Amino acid sequence: MADWTSAVGPAQLARQLGAQQARPAGPGTRRPPAYRALADGIRLLVLEGRVPVAAKLPAERELALALSVSRTTVAAAYEALRAEGFLESRRGAGSWTAVPAGNPLPARGLEPLPPESLGSMIDLGCASLPAPEPWLTRAFQGGLAELSPYAHTHGDYPAGLPALRQTLADRYTRRGIPTMPEQIMVTTGAMGAIDAICHLFAGRGERIAVESPSYANILQLMREAGARLVPVAMDDGLAGWDLPRWRQVLRDAAPRLAYVVADFHNPTGALADDERRRALVDAARSAGTVLVVDETMSELHLEDDFALPRPVCAYDPAGGTVLTVGSASKAFWAGLRIGWVRAAPDVIRSLVAARAYADLGTPVLEQLAVTWLMGTGGWEEAVALRRTQARENRDTLVEAVRRELPDWEFEVPRGGLTLWVRTGGLSGSRLAEVGERVGIRVPSGPRFGVDGAFEGYVRLPFTVAGPVADEAAARLATAVRLVRAGASGTGETPRTFVA
Repeated sequence: MADWTSAVGPAQLARQLGAQQARPAGPGTRRPPAYRALADGIRLLVLEGRVPVAAKLPAERELALALSVSRTTVAAAYEALRAEGFLESRRGAGSWTAVPAGNPLPARGLEPLPPESLGSMIDLGCASLPAPEPWLTRAFQGGLAELSPYAHTHGDYPAGLPALRQTLADRYTRRGIPTMPEQIMVTTGAMGAIDAICHLFAGRGERIAVESPSYANILQLMREAGARLVPVAMDDGLAGWDLPRWRQVLRDAAPRLAYVVADFHNPTGALADDERRRALVDAARSAGTVLVVDETMSELHLEDDFALPRPVCAYDPAGGTVLTVGSASKAFWAGLRIGWVRAAPDVIRSLVAARAYADLGTPVLEQLAVTWLMGTGGWEEAVALRRTQARENRDTLVEAVRRELPDWEFEVPRGGLTLWVRTGGLSGSRLAEVGERVGIRVPSGPRFGVDGAFEGYVRLPFTVAGPVADEAAARLATAVRLVRAGASGTGETPRTFVA
């Protein structure tokens, strides 16, 4: 039986390593030996989950050719990784990735920290806020009051509770997009919605165009579904999409699906204007591409007297080209796993039919809780509370980062939950690794890209406030000093972490 469960090709590994090693080391630093840089690069890819554990690596000669280095350099790097426990080898079977005893298996996405770790670790990995009480408790109390009639049924509603489908349709109608309940399917969170869409529209090997950068967990979901991701670079700053690039990709690559976040993009915070929205819908329609629009951040505008652009689906009201995904998880609470899809009725019927082989339906009580919230005005009050909290967190975090890390560059978004930060030439992967050692968890830029892009970035969510935000920035500054010390040879090169 093989000791490895997957394989990484030499060209793929070279692309992932290339962005890491191309970043400048910073002023006054010198690079480590070539074999050490290669070993560190592979180790970081394993620790971040971008190269799986038990993945067969290329033979020494193949990787040397792909990287344009000597075979001796690759052999020395592999030997260093074996000595550190990140590589195992057997004659005739090759070499495959591993993790040393005592290290946690790397996460493929951005899973929240376990509760027992929260006391000593500041978690900036998850862009979610605590529940807005008392509205969570009131919502479930209201849902329980309506539960009895449903308890006398089988409880399976693959399309969602009729009452919630009607409520969601009415909300779209009030936003200026006439919608019927037949155009709504309730899902288990936005991830459940996008997973269902990918399985219906994009089989294994199909192309999906994605923003670059994009939401890390969605990228991983698509990879594991076997999709071929086609990255499309975002425009500079917070403007949103680069339309000429989108037109070219849609025309030349002809992707089956395209996934975008128009409102306060995760991770950059960008907001696409009306003209870009109209133009992208037109381009997708012309190319025969289904446009999946993630609206999970749309209600989190953080400025007073701010008017959002029209929803993207306003330019395709029938829902044949634009599939809109919404969720209660960002605007209200991540623990309330209720999402939905708005699309044409025939698309909804196909999604519902395919769901019989997945999760059958979404929990009834949670659907009743959201129905109560949206039907009583509780949703609006809870979201207003959430906006105030996120705005205060954003302003505090921005001030702390500017004070502690003045050479880091970013633009302050007008909404959403994330800050996309350029790290002054340092490797985001190394900062994430060292950050674990000094008590802060932060996702590095490559998690949000394809094949190693955005090594010089990290994402900082607006999830901490006051003294905790100040301490988070101070710990990041400590991580920066350690990374620079390791790069310059004036201190111990950071290695692995133990949670």
